[in-house]
Amino acid sequence: MRASAMVPTFPHRAVHGWPALREDQAWPTVGGISTDVLLSETFDRSAITALRHSVASCAGAAGLIGDRLDDFVVAVNELLTNAVRHGGGVGRVVLWVADGEVVCEVSDSGGGLSAARLEPVTRPAATQPGGWGLWLAEELTDSFQLHTGAEGTTVRISSRSTLSNS
Repeated sequence: MRASAMVPTFPHRAVHGWPALREDQAWPTVGGISTDVLLSETFDRSAITALRHSVASCAGAAGLIGDRLDDFVVAVNELLTNAVRHGGGVGRVVLWVADGEVVCEVSDSGGGLSAARLEPVTRPAATQPGGWGLWLAEELTDSFQLHTGAEGTTVRISSRSTLSNS
């Protein structure tokens, strides 16, 4: 794989270079994935609704409840939708638990985001019909990591399953 240019890191989110792919891994990640995978699936537009329900079920079983669960599911749905709309029509989602957090990573193989989209995400204007996905994903979760390049875009989000350790 060719090396990607590093982009600036912002205090509220991390942007990483592509790690080396495992031999059995076809989709790039922004870091290691736990061996306790709750969900791992390739998807297209027709699978988004079913995936949203699967994510809600898995994240709920992993300890997210109430508004935290709802927020996490909305964030994942935005990432799934972005992957289909802007990332080539097909994506990969992986969901797992690590250190008391429910973690989700969504990858696509589109052409990547423009440099302007890598600036710190600000709330879109209320009258703007699009451009809310990444902003919502970042606002509704505890952590947000993004990597983009010519090979595609990968976003990893996580939410603590309990707030007792915060």
